[in-house]
Amino acid sequence: MDFGLVLQTDPPASRVISLMQRAERNGFRYGWTFDSAVLWQEPFVIYSQILANTERLTVGPMVTNPGTRTWEVTASTFATLNDMFGNRTVCGIGRGDSAMRVAGRKPNTLARISEAMKVIRALARGEEADLGGTVVRFPWVRPGAELPVWMAAYGPKALKMTGEEADGFILQLSDLYLTEYMVKAVRDAAAAAGRDPAAVKVCVAAPAYV
Repeated sequence: MDFGLVLQTDPPASRVISLMQRAERNGFRYGWTFDSAVLWQEPFVIYSQILANTERLTVGPMVTNPGTRTWEVTASTFATLNDMFGNRTVCGIGRGDSAMRVAGRKPNTLARISEAMKVIRALARGEEADLGGTVVRFPWVRPGAELPVWMAAYGPKALKMTGEEADGFILQLSDLYLTEYMVKAVRDAAAAAGRDPAAVKVCVAAPAYV
């Protein structure tokens, strides 16, 4: 079992970076932030500084979405961070409830998330991807590049899709009964799709005040 923490990117960014350094010193493996451009500061700018000032911490958004950033831009951002600092990022992705609603837009559909996951993962690995009829590839991505994509999900259809397609499952609640039910749903869907259920990482992000 690994431990991580989730921070809001409230100013000053230096405080977020300092807390992430402290987390690494105390054995935390993952450092997450929210990603809602209107509500908080830009996380990917801050990730660059977190990665530059830590050695082992893996960072990522909890969660980004396929609506506020174009998919090739998201993939390029992750791939650039990984090229600079090693494969130390995770793409947490979801419907964009807060990010989309505060900008007056509807959250993304599951179909859109599915396509975005495939495109972002492929491009960040240096593979080709279809951007709505135009096939592109990042020529500068070096061999060995990786980007796991973890999906946030709650409803039955989203849980099923997570098990079928995502590299990990993000669950932002702490109820024991619901956690057990949802993790089982994801693993059952993975097995039904011919995947190894144990290969799908599970991230339970239980809100807490310390």
